[in-house]
Amino acid sequence: MTEREMAMQAFLDSAGWGAADHHPLPGDASTRRYIRLKRGDDSAMLMDAPPGAEAPACPPDATPEGRAKLGYNALARLAGPNLTAFAGLSDALTQRGFAAPRILASDIPAGFLLLEDLGDDLVARIVPEPEHEGQIYALAIDVLAALYRSSFAREVTRDGQVWPVLDYDLTAYRAELSLFLDWYLGQYSGSGVTSEARDAWDAAWSDALTPVFETPSGLVLRDFHAENLLYRRDREELATLGLIDFQDALFGHPAYDLVSLLEDARRDVDPGLVAPLKTRFFDKSGLQDRDRFDGDYAVIGAQRNAKILGIFVRLAKRDGKPGYLDLLPRVARHFVGDLDHPRLAAIKAWCETYTPNVFEEAQS
Repeated sequence: MTEREMAMQAFLDSAGWGAADHHPLPGDASTRRYIRLKRGDDSAMLMDAPPGAEAPACPPDATPEGRAKLGYNALARLAGPNLTAFAGLSDALTQRGFAAPRILASDIPAGFLLLEDLGDDLVARIVPEPEHEGQIYALAIDVLAALYRSSFAREVTRDGQVWPVLDYDLTAYRAELSLFLDWYLGQYSGSGVTSEARDAWDAAWSDALTPVFETPSGLVLRDFHAENLLYRRDREELATLGLIDFQDALFGHPAYDLVSLLEDARRDVDPGLVAPLKTRFFDKSGLQDRDRFDGDYAVIGAQRNAKILGIFVRLAKRDGKPGYLDLLPRVARHFVGDLDHPRLAAIKAWCETYTPNVFEEAQS
């Protein structure tokens, strides 16, 4: 056994799950891994997040320059392998009636959590059959609206450790947008990135994003889509929808998670559902000014999809996961569609000048 395996076994022994059968889950795009544990009729989920596996997170008082020195996690305000974020947020969500996994045991310094097993019924696997897509997505919209209406503290705690829930600020948005330049343009499209193009990109996005910060913030989970949502038929109301992968949550615009759900990078949502689902969210969240919201939705959608185009190329080129390239056309279609909003006219013009191939990608 490796040193990590011995530490994991010691943690499971202390939690009473040392003799459980192990069933590893397929890996994702993070440094975490998950193992389903079986002990007779009982099951649980082990999260293994080795400390130090990623760049450090963002200190609450760090300047943009200080964040840049720490690396991408600090710039984009990602939690990395810090399990206080996941465990503290999970506690905060469950206390408010949302179906995050309960924490059964924890050793945060060592990077281990034992979680409630929410099952296997990922929304991505059960729609449109056997479950009705419109019904499941309406439930997801109701959860998002309830999240926005709920109040959350600016800090969460677990085992005496504190995790600050920060704001989705302009520095974080710009850090994510740099992925499009550095990877989609720099490593995939062949266009290259000049200093002139980078400056024009940054300026156009600063102008487009500024109005986004005028809407009151809510808790944004940042990865709210069909492969991170679990349908639980034995539960009621909001608890029917299981939530995972929320450790990077920030306070930000309520349209962000809505975009994540409806402009899914991995599956096509029924086009006939998108408009009524957006209206359902707007009505249930208590927002005002539909025109402003629609503009913010387009801006945030374009920002998120630009980021994903860069991330998927990075996963393919740097991390040896070429299958992510197959997802680029769908993401490009979302991105190009968002660019049609008048608030994104300058960014659309920039793309027509510096990366016209993204429009071709969207047609493939």
